[in-house]
Amino acid sequence: MNQTTPPGWHPDPGYTGFGPAQERWWDGSQWTDQLRVPPAVTRRRRLRIAVGVLAGVVVLTAVGTGAYVLGHDSGKDSAASSAPAGRPSGAPSGGPGGEGAPGGGGGQNGGGDGQEQSPDSQVPGTEDGYATDLASGIALPVPDGWTGKSGTVGAGLTTGEYACPGAADTTCVRGGVFSAPAAALENTATTAEAAAKKDISVNAEESYGDKAYEGITSHEQLKSEAVTVAGQKGYVVRWKVVTKKGDDGYVESLVFPSPTSKDMLVVVRSGFDVSADAPKLSVLDTITKGIKAASGGSGSGQTA
Repeated sequence: MNQTTPPGWHPDPGYTGFGPAQERWWDGSQWTDQLRVPPAVTRRRRLRIAVGVLAGVVVLTAVGTGAYVLGHDSGKDSAASSAPAGRPSGAPSGGPGGEGAPGGGGGQNGGGDGQEQSPDSQVPGTEDGYATDLASGIALPVPDGWTGKSGTVGAGLTTGEYACPGAADTTCVRGGVFSAPAAALENTATTAEAAAKKDISVNAEESYGDKAYEGITSHEQLKSEAVTVAGQKGYVVRWKVVTKKGDDGYVESLVFPSPTSKDMLVVVRSGFDVSADAPKLSVLDTITKGIKAASGGSGSGQTA
């Protein structure tokens, strides 16, 4: 890259071939440390939540219930998280969302003036004590001791990092809660109930079926019922899963219409270890009750 190249997103010259190809921000004179997944890749790839979101600002690398959230701190625990060594780092803090993401102007350049937006130009508005999912138009309450991350597409809460039982070189967490529009997960169900029932098996597999726990041997359904979230009539399914190695887990798929975009369904995936070291399920219920419409959030639902 030469000194006459204008600032913008360009293919990362340090890309090693591991994980999704990324773009790095060139400030006009040098490469910065800000990375993002190209919008075109974000649109094509199946985005993983619970534990994984790959979109815009928030990237949750799925390793069982383990996850790393890259984005803006917005909670009572403001310690920054970072991707583990050897795993893709994802999008930059404050980076633009994908094409069509709220505030994205419908394209990579997004500014409407033909100039590519800077990494800090689409930071989602946040509220103290909440993690904001701008696309879904919701805010997740951050419990004491948890880390909350906001993003243009997706939001996440995590607590209790530890070495994964089936893969000691990766990091799991005792509890994780993540949100995204159903469309970002390629969940095409048209009702909250159908979407939740469709999502739960995927959630379980991605939360505990990975090498981090060496898979799931069985599951028990604990809950399948209608629920009201953020004033919207939704549906929740909760399973208890038995893993091959390490602690068993609780997984939950909660789906409800966005409070700011009624024609869009929002998925909130959760994974909690069954362990004395993990949060109690009552914490998950408290989080669910505390979900609300994002302050100033657009909730356009345009994720692709």
